[in-house]
Amino acid sequence: MCGIVGVFGTPYSFQEVYQGLLLLQHRGQDAAGILSFDFLDKNFHSHKDLGLVSDVFRPEILAGFSGQMSIAHTRYATVGPREKENSPLNSIDLKRDIQPMTINYPHGIGMVHNGNIVNYYELKTYLLEEKRRHLFTNNDLEALLNILSDGLREKVEGKHHFDIFQDAVKSLFDKAKGGFSVLGLLADKGLFAFRDPHGLRPLILGERKLTEEEMAVHPTHFGKSYCLSSESNSLNFLGYDVVRDLAPGEILFIDQTGEIFSSMDYSKKKNIAPKSCMFEWVYFANPESVLEERSVYSARLDFGKNLAGEIQALIESGEIKPDLVVPIPETSRVAAISLSETLKIPYREVLIKNRYIQRSFILNTQASRNRAVQLKLTAIASEIKGKNILLLDDSIVRGTTSKRIIEMVKEAGANEIYFATTCPPIRYPCYYGVDFPDPKELVAADRTVEEVQEYLGATRLIYLSETATKKSIGKESLCMACINGCYPVDIGSAKTFQDMRSLHRE
Repeated sequence: MCGIVGVFGTPYSFQEVYQGLLLLQHRGQDAAGILSFDFLDKNFHSHKDLGLVSDVFRPEILAGFSGQMSIAHTRYATVGPREKENSPLNSIDLKRDIQPMTINYPHGIGMVHNGNIVNYYELKTYLLEEKRRHLFTNNDLEALLNILSDGLREKVEGKHHFDIFQDAVKSLFDKAKGGFSVLGLLADKGLFAFRDPHGLRPLILGERKLTEEEMAVHPTHFGKSYCLSSESNSLNFLGYDVVRDLAPGEILFIDQTGEIFSSMDYSKKKNIAPKSCMFEWVYFANPESVLEERSVYSARLDFGKNLAGEIQALIESGEIKPDLVVPIPETSRVAAISLSETLKIPYREVLIKNRYIQRSFILNTQASRNRAVQLKLTAIASEIKGKNILLLDDSIVRGTTSKRIIEMVKEAGANEIYFATTCPPIRYPCYYGVDFPDPKELVAADRTVEEVQEYLGATRLIYLSETATKKSIGKESLCMACINGCYPVDIGSAKTFQDMRSLHRE
């Protein structure tokens, strides 16, 4: 699950995608990159490196950019190796997998993507054996880039350029299995975007009028700038009005004149149902964002309200007697507020977060996650001692973070600890962009709720039900494969993907 953003039409496009990346930093902390194209000097300009967005793009780096269209990426690695302590991998090995990626034929193409290609290793073999194309990285984007360039290399006489482009993307849809949103630049041609046929990964289009200053720097006859982003919060910050979410399977192209071309017929013709990832609302997306016309903040309020209905029955039966509702910072805070209000139990923030520590779920090793928990949270013992604490978290994936937090609250003197979560038990791997492809990593994969409760050391464990999750998000058609094992996209290649991911981690 990465963050991508693209801007077309303003002479300061590279500055805008940089600012957009800052708003998407929560989606990935491994690396960042920007690629721009200048219609005046006919050149690409790029920079990418390991680290946080603000560290990678220092002012002197940004000063070297120019261009009226740009794409950018902040990485959360789900294929290939990741940087870790005492690793024999050097920075060259790691940097080669960073996006954006480029290819020089035809036209010159640059791309970024958010998601996972489940059959990446099959595509890699196909490209080598049938197309004689050697891949130089372990990033599945390179496979997509080569498949697209192969589809674009032959011009069809009499066909409009967008017809040629959408034929190439539809051929890619036929070959690549997974969840992905893609942004790209075609040298001298324009900016393009497409979303996987199920719409598993988000992508949102926005537009704004150019300022007089922008028009003076680089006059255009259409007077608009367009932005596409993984989340609406970056569009809002940059001053773009949200036009719409790209439809599942949509192919969009903005040419050098600013004209927009779009095709939405692939998913309809193939009778493919939309399946947005429910984990966006549960964990990944910023609460300011609106995805698929559903506010993330509002959905999380409803998580708390609906969970309260399930907890109220336990309180009335005398099975639990919580004195305080306590959120585990930060994703669960919104739900904890509505949970507290609905149950009429005091809300207290007694786990204090060190804001300079990364999100522990997306760190690359268990040792680093354990250290992060110890560093990032401190329990206020004076408010906890002798009380029954109802802890609320957004989800339980591996369970080790939850276990350590429960131990911390016990050490602070809590009487009983009830652990509630706004997500049903995660029992199955994700192959579409969330980095838990191995069932052995999932604490609930082979345990009952009671067994997970015992492992965590909680007095009582309470999950939000699958029905209540759908009700809270307000959508029936969701990808909940990690909850119920119903995978919308073929996972015939999942075993190979899982084995290679484990190998890279080791």
